Amino acid sequence: MNKVVSNAQEAIKDIHDGVTIMLGGFGLNGIPENSIAALVQKGIRNLTCISNNAGVDDFGLGLLLQKKQIKKMISSYVGENAEFERQLLQGELEVDLIPQGTLATRIQMAAMGIPAFYTPAGFGTEVAAGKEVRYFNQKPYLMELALHADFAIVKAWKGDALGNLVFRKTTRNFSTSMAKAGTITIAEVEELVPPGEIDPDHVHVAGIYVHRIFQGQQYQKRIEKRTVRMG
Repeated sequence: MNKVVSNAQEAIKDIHDGVTIMLGGFGLNGIPENSIAALVQKGIRNLTCISNNAGVDDFGLGLLLQKKQIKKMISSYVGENAEFERQLLQGELEVDLIPQGTLATRIQMAAMGIPAFYTPAGFGTEVAAGKEVRYFNQKPYLMELALHADFAIVKAWKGDALGNLVFRKTTRNFSTSMAKAGTITIAEVEELVPPGEIDPDHVHVAGIYVHRIFQGQQYQKRIEKRTVRMG
């Protein structure tokens, strides 16, 4: 089955106001830049976005925040985005801050079809509010629910027309699980190749999880902070 679409606009054509979207990447590495730009251009509003970060003011999810297209953020690291902070403090944005390991595992559980799990992370803090607590070996654990989304949008290094994906380095931290946790999964790739060109042993996400794929372009590949050693 050929899952290739021509561009980001076609890939997101049925995303509408009020849906929940997972967006892959780790920090600004490996974020679906083309798809985010298409969402901004389409003007979709009242989105719930699940991402390990909230972008920066002029890039990534920060572009959606600038247009006030996001109603709620579910994430673990938001420290580089001043507009995010402003909207949060002004009560314009709902925010669910989740310990990063818990966020990753909630997405993994959704990918695996497991509805809930127990973790010690967050016990005794605001994270625990309203959650079931159970004791295992005299130690308290919180029950956390799997985290699903209407759409999962990821960016891979390479993919084929069947939707098989290969990621590079830290972009695998969230994207591989997100690709399996969305009702509809959209993948943009740097290189789109014919079926059979990717070694099966190198596939990180099998094509069965991917519904649409397209070759992106003009990637900036930015990072939050570049640190170099003084010579």
